[in-house]
Amino acid sequence: MASEPSGPNGDRPRSAQPGQDLSPPPVRIAATGDVHCTQRERARIAKAFEKVAVEADLIVVAGDVTTHGEAEEAEVLADACRPLEVPVIAVLGNHDWHAGRQQEIAAALAAGGIEVLDRSSTTRPLDQGAVGVVGTKGFIGGFPGSHLTDFGEPTLRQAYAETSAEVEALDAGLRAVANCPYRLVVLHYSPVAATLEGEPPGIWTFLGSDRLAAPILEHEPDLVVHGHAHAGTFEGRIGEVPVYNVSVPVMERDFWVFELTAQRHPTTPIH
Repeated sequence: MASEPSGPNGDRPRSAQPGQDLSPPPVRIAATGDVHCTQRERARIAKAFEKVAVEADLIVVAGDVTTHGEAEEAEVLADACRPLEVPVIAVLGNHDWHAGRQQEIAAALAAGGIEVLDRSSTTRPLDQGAVGVVGTKGFIGGFPGSHLTDFGEPTLRQAYAETSAEVEALDAGLRAVANCPYRLVVLHYSPVAATLEGEPPGIWTFLGSDRLAAPILEHEPDLVVHGHAHAGTFEGRIGEVPVYNVSVPVMERDFWVFELTAQRHPTTPIH
């Protein structure tokens, strides 16, 4: 944390009185995923983002911005976010890759002022301190009892290699933001089985991979959010790190707002 500032005459501010809290206010992160924009939902989506921007310091979108992977659908979210003063950061999901227009979708979002992370990180300075955000789509691979392995046909090994690249990017991103007082990971695919409870176990391999958990366990960010598992469970953990499935169907609302404090743990969901 930054050193304590000097007073107007060069003296230090008085020490806090008993019961007085001089810590900075929490950073409020509004998170959502699986928005699945359509033209029909344009007005509702714009209203939801406008409303949450009043109470949030930062908005993050955990993938599946679109319904069918069309850039025109992404423009719905871009138009909703363009007038906002609050920064918006997003990752893409499997729907956004479906039509092979992921680059057009990312460009459309960027035109609306949304920063799209893809195996990358960013730092956003706020009054409370810098927030380091690491974002990547994640990928498949499974969990204990259902792991894909680096063996067999080239296609299967390519899937394993794709997840490996996501894991390496996540690790590199967390190293890049290590000195930020607040650190956040945004994924689309799940890094933990706990937030998949409710989905048929037979498809868990295609909903995420616990290989994504390794860099999270090592670097211990303050908060991890993901989407993708529409019938999953809201809350899980990787060690002491809270993980939340912020898919709109799971939350049954447009956003969940989290408070991050200067103390690394816990992260408190407030509504």
